[in-house]
Amino acid sequence: MVEVSLEEFQRLVADALDEIPEPFASHLSNVDVIVEDEPTNEDLDQADIDSQGTLFGLYQGIPQTERTANYTWVMPDKITIFRGPISRACQTRDDVREEVAVTVVHEIAHHFGISDERLDELGW
Repeated sequence: MVEVSLEEFQRLVADALDEIPEPFASHLSNVDVIVEDEPTNEDLDQADIDSQGTLFGLYQGIPQTERTANYTWVMPDKITIFRGPISRACQTRDDVREEVAVTVVHEIAHHFGISDERLDELGW
């Protein structure tokens, strides 16, 4: 486990977002990315993970591939990155930085409609 302050962790998430290349970054205008310490039971349920499982990040929203012409006046999609599970899974600060970057990319991929199965096929 690596102790990472909330401020440092938020900075790592911001750095990972800064690394998202165009044209993808410009399509994240209606997406809030937040940091939480731990997933709630509802978060685990939504991700179909039992209470003993681990959840590093969660995408909540309507993927771009499922949006229709009626997609207007909606709340922003939300990506949550969980500090506690990532910190517990990592041995070094570099490990935390890498896991945050992978998790941010993984959740952004869901925003673009890429499934967990496809991400596995792609090596993510």
